[in-house]
Amino acid sequence: MTSKSILIYDTTLRDGSQGEGVSFSLQDKLNIAERLAEIGVDFIEGGYPLSNEKDVAFFQEIKKRDLGKTKVCAFGMTRRKRVKAEEDPGMRALVAAQTPCITLVGKTWDYHATEVLNVTLDENLALIGESAEFLGRSAEVIYDAEHFFDGFNANPEYAIKTLQAAASAGAVWLSLCDTNGGTLPDRIAEVTAIAIKELADYNVQFGIHCHNDCELAVANSIAAVDAGATQVQGTINGIGERCGNVDLVSVMANLALKKQGYSVLGGRSLQPLTELSRFVYETANLQWRNSQPFVGQSAFAHKGGMHVHAINKAAKTYEHIDPVLVGNERRILVSELSGRSNIVAVANRYNIKNDRELMDKVLAEVVRLENQGYQFENAGASFDLLVKRLAGTFKPHFETIKYRVVAGDRDSEASAVYAEAIIKLKVGDQLWFDAAEGHGPVNALDAALRKALADDFPQLNQMRLIDYKVRVVDSGAGTAASTRVNIESCDDKESWGTIGVSENIIEASWRALVDAVEYKLHKAEINSGP
Repeated sequence: MTSKSILIYDTTLRDGSQGEGVSFSLQDKLNIAERLAEIGVDFIEGGYPLSNEKDVAFFQEIKKRDLGKTKVCAFGMTRRKRVKAEEDPGMRALVAAQTPCITLVGKTWDYHATEVLNVTLDENLALIGESAEFLGRSAEVIYDAEHFFDGFNANPEYAIKTLQAAASAGAVWLSLCDTNGGTLPDRIAEVTAIAIKELADYNVQFGIHCHNDCELAVANSIAAVDAGATQVQGTINGIGERCGNVDLVSVMANLALKKQGYSVLGGRSLQPLTELSRFVYETANLQWRNSQPFVGQSAFAHKGGMHVHAINKAAKTYEHIDPVLVGNERRILVSELSGRSNIVAVANRYNIKNDRELMDKVLAEVVRLENQGYQFENAGASFDLLVKRLAGTFKPHFETIKYRVVAGDRDSEASAVYAEAIIKLKVGDQLWFDAAEGHGPVNALDAALRKALADDFPQLNQMRLIDYKVRVVDSGAGTAASTRVNIESCDDKESWGTIGVSENIIEASWRALVDAVEYKLHKAEINSGP
């Protein structure tokens, strides 16, 4: 069966940047654009060239990059009232961006036109038509019908007229926008089908642009595609204003892997999706959403012993797709809820002999440690080392003799507070005594530990700490409560989590830090092989 190609229009760099806490530098925008082009996204909306110098620079720089068949779009509004299109600064800025596509947003809702723009309904149609005609002389025009579904509900005849104004002026695409994110899937499908039928005499294609205020943006976008739309606009990870835009990751995965008769990205593999999702999170300085469908860390994570037992026999019993299809992986979590199946699954992953006695020993130790406040769900590296210790295969690379941290030193000239760490280690038969300064006690300990081990283990230069979390385990104990520290580390190939628990936050941090370093060193030995 021939698949219908659905084109993907990414607006992460413009609509996504309007999300709370999101700010992209020029280099960030260029890097994300290149990643999007690499996986085969059809359109990339770069921003509004009249709004700021950064967007102007983006359009200048992106022309120097090879994006293959991906088309870059400049975004802007219709001309101002009482100003000719060719004289309007916004129109001229869009043309000056020299992009192959220009996305023009106009008012569809009669209430919006009269109350926000303060123009008559006929004047609004003229704004749309004259703007589309002018921009169409320079580029392919994609018309974004803002508030289309609200406008259609209020005045369906006028909403259709706004689409006809854009189409008759040469717009190639008409994108129907659920700007408030309040429309339900059945209504999206119904109205989209009506719009397509009403514009049948025009040479246009339809897109859909949904926001996620009712958590229905993915369902709404798919409903529009089923009704005949052939372009989906959205952002990676669904970042955007208010509750965000539709998550293109889920849209692409659902259309290509779950629905029948559709293809995205020109039929390319979706395996880069997980990496792309996490790259955008990191670039935007946002925390990963662990429960995010398809690409989240928990999307294929299994904790209950009964589930894991079934997974070991037939993965599809608790997984709707093979995680490899989207570049993700299955994770077996270990906790007091685990059965032997969890331990067997995890131990097999680490190539440890399936020994029933060892499995029982590991499970008992996990239960004991979790009673103390440990949780291994996000600390797979610490669990790896735990299994090795219980199996008798763990060989430490160094031994901690003592350490000391002095925090709160102030540099009055730099107006900054520092911490100092002094450590004494034993590596083989040799003692190492070193010190380092950091912006906090953990940073200082990390620096001192690396400094002491640098000569013996230069591979630690490839490792960096990327996240540090602290949580009080038994808050009822007040200041004597145990503290759980989770550290996320990475190198150029993968990331790994470690954990430490103690009534002393520095000791808990040190345990997690030591595990992180030991895991890196053990991993390096395994990868180097005999």
